[in-house]
Amino acid sequence: MNAEIIAVGSELLLGQIVNTNAKFLSISLAEMGVNVFHHTVVGDNPQRLKKSIEIAEQRADLIIFTGGLGPTKDDLTKETIANHLGRRLVTDEAALNSIEAYFLKVNRQMTENNKKQALVLEGATVLPNEFGMAPGMFIHNQNHYYMLLPGPPFEMEPMFTKYGRRAILAKMDKREHIESRVLRFFGIGEAQLETEIESIIEGQSNPTVAPYASDGECTLRITAKHQSSEEALRMIDETERIIQERVGEFCYGYNETTLMMETVKKLKRSGLTIACAESLTAGMFAAEMASISGVSNILKGGVVCYSSEAKEKLVKVKKETLDKYGAVSKECAAELAENIRTILDTDIGISFTGVAGPDSLEGKEAGTIWIGIAVKNQPVKTFLLSLASNRNSNRLRTVKYGCHYLMRELESTSNKS
Repeated sequence: MNAEIIAVGSELLLGQIVNTNAKFLSISLAEMGVNVFHHTVVGDNPQRLKKSIEIAEQRADLIIFTGGLGPTKDDLTKETIANHLGRRLVTDEAALNSIEAYFLKVNRQMTENNKKQALVLEGATVLPNEFGMAPGMFIHNQNHYYMLLPGPPFEMEPMFTKYGRRAILAKMDKREHIESRVLRFFGIGEAQLETEIESIIEGQSNPTVAPYASDGECTLRITAKHQSSEEALRMIDETERIIQERVGEFCYGYNETTLMMETVKKLKRSGLTIACAESLTAGMFAAEMASISGVSNILKGGVVCYSSEAKEKLVKVKKETLDKYGAVSKECAAELAENIRTILDTDIGISFTGVAGPDSLEGKEAGTIWIGIAVKNQPVKTFLLSLASNRNSNRLRTVKYGCHYLMRELESTSNKS
């Protein structure tokens, strides 16, 4: 089955939002064995949308639409498709009841145009929207399948995962099982990673190995096809074994995990508590950690000590340290980590201090960053980073490096015990 994704919305063409839906759907469809050969973005214009549909029908079996299912006059996706296919729009009572229940719950007046969201193509399989109002649709017409999904990712992604995927698979002539696994790496660049496994990539056929990079991380997606799901997984296991032999030291997890999620897992398993003192990251580490459920037994607190005065007054960094070495120094990072650990009586203290950019500070270039890690009853360790990205990317990567070094320390501590 070949597919085309058509994103509807003038805001996409104006650059007001990024089309993350296409990325999510392309990855999901590839895992299902559906080939995505084209992405199209079209504004809120029925004539141009109709033309896009006609073009897509010439080159795809499955056309997936995102966006344009809302209550306003510029939401014209289902009206345009209904006109194109010669289908009526009818009210889906379950969707209408859900919309009415929402307005009752929030004690707001439901306007007449909200009922528009309950309209679906006659004869379509309705895809429930458990995180919004407008339902999705899946319909077969002559030689094509059409799937309509809402635009907001927090509505679209769960709808496709729970209902859309199943609807497509039911129509596919699946003679092969397709299994996929994502390996996540940190501390190794995309170019180096590809070099280390170049022979695997060049010799691939089944399984296939595809590298990706984003925000200082790298991933490898291993995909295998076989009539037996168990055999496809065995093929993936064998390919992963070869990859791990070459670059396993940089692999921290699988699939949708993150460095912070893996850090929290290790802290939970070890039963250790942590506190943080953050300068350039300004609370980003604590916020990332607090976004993970069950972290209250691990994270005891943190301090944003952006200025030297805050470092001295709140985290008790010695004035002599700041005067002699500066705030951007290993000495300052070490004191911050050990002091915050002592102040909040935790097993671990972690600190971040440096120059996010774009300007220099204390004669240090932008991207010069120190991370301190203090583990109870052990010498404080410090790590120097020399990053070269923009300001906010430097801050984000600093947090990731903090997780990276912290996990290594936890592994080292575990091995000693």
